[in-house]
Parts: sequence; structure tokens; C-alpha cells
Amino acid sequence: MQLIDTLEQGLRELDALGLRRRRRTIDTPCDAHMQVDGRETIGFASNDYLGLAAHPQLVAALADGAQRYGAGSGGSHLLGGHSRAHAQLEEDLAEFAGGFVDNARALYFSTGYMANLAVVTALAGRGTTLFCDALNHASLIDGARLSRADVQIYPHADMEALSAMLEASGPGPKAIVTDTVFSMDGDVAPLGRLVELAERHEAWLIVDDAHGFGVLGPQGRGAVAEAALRSPYLVMVGTLGKAAGVAGAFVVAHTTVIEWLVQRARPYIFTTASAPAVAHAVSASLRLIAGDEGDARRAHLHRLIKRTRAMLKETCWLPVDSQTAVQPLVVGANDATLALQAALERDGLWVPAIRPPTVPEGTSRLRISLSAAHSQADLDRLGAALQRASAEVQEGAR
Repeated sequence: MQLIDTLEQGLRELDALGLRRRRRTIDTPCDAHMQVDGRETIGFASNDYLGLAAHPQLVAALADGAQRYGAGSGGSHLLGGHSRAHAQLEEDLAEFAGGFVDNARALYFSTGYMANLAVVTALAGRGTTLFCDALNHASLIDGARLSRADVQIYPHADMEALSAMLEASGPGPKAIVTDTVFSMDGDVAPLGRLVELAERHEAWLIVDDAHGFGVLGPQGRGAVAEAALRSPYLVMVGTLGKAAGVAGAFVVAHTTVIEWLVQRARPYIFTTASAPAVAHAVSASLRLIAGDEGDARRAHLHRLIKRTRAMLKETCWLPVDSQTAVQPLVVGANDATLALQAALERDGLWVPAIRPPTVPEGTSRLRISLSAAHSQADLDRLGAALQRASAEVQEGAR
């Protein structure tokens, strides 16, 4: 039992530091109002930015896909599992998100984590230098580690530092790797400057648009489209379980890049393809995102973002300057952050506490995730609860 005892001691240490994570059980569809652990709750925890996860058209498309294609794919994409639904979705994604490159093509993945591992490890290896933003998502970090490339970390969004590092690097192959919207801060990478540096230094620019796709840019085409960028050096990753409301992920790039991934990306080659019904539902989601309803949902979401930014400034904590649907409120200590989360829970609000190692020590925070499914009344309720909690903290400090 020594091995078990070692693990139990490790769990006790996490408890003492306020770092143990706990799952919640949801009994209803993902929406603004849900039943969580048996309680009626307003959720500010999901990444369902456009409120599409429970949309009747997507539910119907998923059911239709199951009727057409069955429950599972039966194999990997290269060994019998690549359905017409997958092929159609890849065509739809290339057309929708591939405006930044000529001869665009898309590749569909089961998860965003797999897509990031696939791209980084397939385009970088021994002899490549990877330049990675300090606040990159864990999947990009793990991809960099698995690639066996020489990894250099530049300070978050610091283009002068990155430029100097690129200038000092040798003549070998290079790649720059970054999120577009950073998931715990909500800020947007300086994509225009990154493209300039990538082209100057003949480097791939791998961007993870997980939190921008569907929300930013014309028709929700993403952060790259919002910045109006075009470059053959760009490789864009996007996820489909956030704003798109379904599941999976994709890579869009020049057709030669995608063919290379098909031949060399191990997370793509050696896994069973996702259920074709899911791909069928994602194609329906793209039509919603690009249409009038998508525009209306984005407009409502941006109104909520503006109001939340003002609301958070009225508390005693530190809001991060974010103009996206990710609205962090930095509390500081783990225990204080967990106490604030618990106070909001008592008011029927689910706002998750984010702690190290996800964020740096001393910057634990609430991550308020907004959705077009939220109403102004939902925000009013959150604002009132935060004001009460803030007043209690300030009173206790006197």
C-alpha cells in the first residue's frame, strides 16, 4: 500500500494548499441556467460563448447525423473511419476559416488538445527552434515538449523580446507558437506583429484560436480574420466545443501543410475518428455562426462584455483588462479565491476558481465566462453578489 499512501499524502498536500480540483455534475443541457449538483444555478463556467450547445437546430442535426451515419466511426480516419460527414465538415471549415491563405484546406480532430499536439509535433522536431508565449495553453506546452525541439519562451505578448530572440537564433527551422485569445486572461495576441516576424524569419506561425473562433472577426471567422491577416506561414487551430457548441477541433492551413499532417501527425493517425454525427452537427453550427442569428448573438455577447468590464471595476479585486468573453477577476490567494467562489455558489452562481499551476502563484482568480445565452438579469444577479462579497471583504479589513 506504500504507493497508494504516497498518492494520498500528495492529495492531502493539495488540500492544504487549496489546490485540489473537484468536478461538478450537471443534470441539464449546457446553458446559462442549469442544474448543477442538484441545485438550480446560473453558470459562468462554460466556454459556450454563443449559447449554441443546446440550440434546437444543433440537437436536431446531431440526431439526424446519428440516423444517417450511426453511433460511431469504427476506425481511424486512415483506416475506414473517415465518413462523408467528416469530409464535408473539412470543406466547410476551409471555406469558412481559411481566408488567410491561398489553397486553404482543413483537417478535423476529435479534440483541441489533440490538434495542438499534432500541429506542433508534426511541424517541429529535433533541430527546430520553437518560440512560445509564456502564457500558452497547456496543450501547446505539451506539444512543444513532445516535439523535442529547442524551446524558447518569450515574455507574454512581448514582441520586442521575441524579435531579439529570433534575431539571435541560428539558421535552422523555426516556429512561433501562441494562443490568439489567452484563456485565463482574455487578452488577444498581437497577431499582426507576429505575422511580420514570422515572415521576416521564415518561421511557421502556429496560432490556437480556441477562444476567438466563432466570437471574433466578421461572421465569427476568428481572431485571424478580425486582424485581416494573410500569410502562407500561418497555421490556425480552432476548437468546436466552445463557441461552435458541439465538439472537436480543426487545423486550417495551406493544403501542403495539411497533407503533411495527414502523413505525419501521430495524434491524427493513431486514433479513432470521432462520431460522424458530431461532424454533421458542426457543419450545421457553422451555418448558424455565419448567419444573421450568429451576428445577433455576437452583438448581444459584446454588450454583456462591456457591461461586465464596468461591473468588475466596482469590486475590491483586480479585473484583468479583457475585451473578450473571458473576464478574469484576480483575487490573489488560493483560500480567498475559493471563499469567494463559495460565496457566489450560495447565491446560486457558478463561477470557477482558477489556481496554480494554471495561473502564476499569487494570481488566483475567478474566471467569469460569458455567453450569449446570458441575460442582463443574469449579470445583474452576478454583480449584486460580487458587490455584497466585496463589501464584506472591505468591512473585514477595517
